[in-house]
Amino acid sequence: MDVTKQVGRRIRVCAVAELPDGEAVRIPREETGTGDAIAVFNDGGEFFALNDTCTHAQGSLAEGWVEDGEVECPVHSGVFCLRTGEALAMPASRDTVGHPVEVSGGEVWLMPGASS
Repeated sequence: MDVTKQVGRRIRVCAVAELPDGEAVRIPREETGTGDAIAVFNDGGEFFALNDTCTHAQGSLAEGWVEDGEVECPVHSGVFCLRTGEALAMPASRDTVGHPVEVSGGEVWLMPGASS
């Protein structure tokens, strides 16, 4: 998978077909220009992006379980809303940061740090 080619403040993540349903790809913070890596998720053909690091125990959300609009952290099972970044289940009690994602021409694009 050819991950991340930056064009202005949009970063090409991958082709839609390269990110299967229920999976995520992690974009390193060095490429996003943000304080954290960003995980881009495919949930039923909808694409979402959240800061990658769980607000509870520093686990990678890109390695978590994606289903029904939520991601579960693989470390202690904290759950976050993919759409808003809201912490939905303990032990996660602080929300994470969401980032806008756009699908255009069969490509997934990330706008890191933009209002989501």
